[in-house]
Amino acid sequence: MAGGAARLVLLAAAAALASGSQGDREPVYRDCVLRCEERNCSGGALRHFRSRQPIYMILAGWTCHDDCKYECMWVTVDMYLQYGHRVPQFHGKWPFSRFLFFQEPASALASFFNGLASLMMLCRYRTSVPASSPMYHTCVAFAWVSLNAWFWSTVFHTRDTDLTEKMDYFCASTVILHSVYLCCVRTVGLQYPAVARAFRAFLLLLLTTHVSYLSLVHFDYGYNLAANVAFGLVNVVWWLTWCLRNHRRLPHVRKCVVVVLLLQGLSLLELLDFPPFFWVLDAHAIWHISTIPVHILFFSFLEDDSLYLLKESEAKFKLA
Repeated sequence: MAGGAARLVLLAAAAALASGSQGDREPVYRDCVLRCEERNCSGGALRHFRSRQPIYMILAGWTCHDDCKYECMWVTVDMYLQYGHRVPQFHGKWPFSRFLFFQEPASALASFFNGLASLMMLCRYRTSVPASSPMYHTCVAFAWVSLNAWFWSTVFHTRDTDLTEKMDYFCASTVILHSVYLCCVRTVGLQYPAVARAFRAFLLLLLTTHVSYLSLVHFDYGYNLAANVAFGLVNVVWWLTWCLRNHRRLPHVRKCVVVVLLLQGLSLLELLDFPPFFWVLDAHAIWHISTIPVHILFFSFLEDDSLYLLKESEAKFKLA
């Protein structure tokens, strides 16, 4: 649901620092990178580097320049620790110990498991809910949008580039807006399909404008953060208002209440900012891990609600 908004808060904050964090402003780091590139990233030295580079690193797009920055990052970290200073960030991120080609192993693995959980719940939903249920197609579409977002989250935490960063941002925005649309269909669209269609067109236009501005005009992290927080607030308030009005009449709605409250509570993890444990596990990775059962619970709510709506529509058909 609104979990993407919390992730965007941290990503935007990190990105705002990406142009210059304490670590990459450090003269020791800059001199180290410069010397490393002069020594290894041109002529015969570059050919030697490429010849001994593992195939998986080549496929992931790791370059000699990237390797120099990685090695010099640890040189700088060791210096800071030796003199008793706090571990610095580099290009808006804490230093992570690379595993194979995974830049942030814990967050990448957690994103993968979030996607796997979404895929398993999609399969379960399609097995247990007939396609004739009024919410079936909307819920299935939401599941595919979520899967796509978790795919790009996994890719981004595996290899942080301009492309993977933007895809992670844009897909997270798409999940939030699709959750808003899902809520619209459930609360209004079943009775007034024309309203849902008009609102869907509005959301598509909004998303297109949002992505086009960030892609073609200016990638403004502050604007992106503000826009997605606004989308997320609309999502949370709309879902929670509907849930509180219906939780006595529809017991399964309590699952949705728990999901909304948990996502907002777990979002507080994003406010924590500490160097990763064992250079692998930071607050963002912990947040990703904690959302896995929340997504399972939300899809369980969608399954229960879709079956309820199916029974309700069948009862109305019999009365007619």
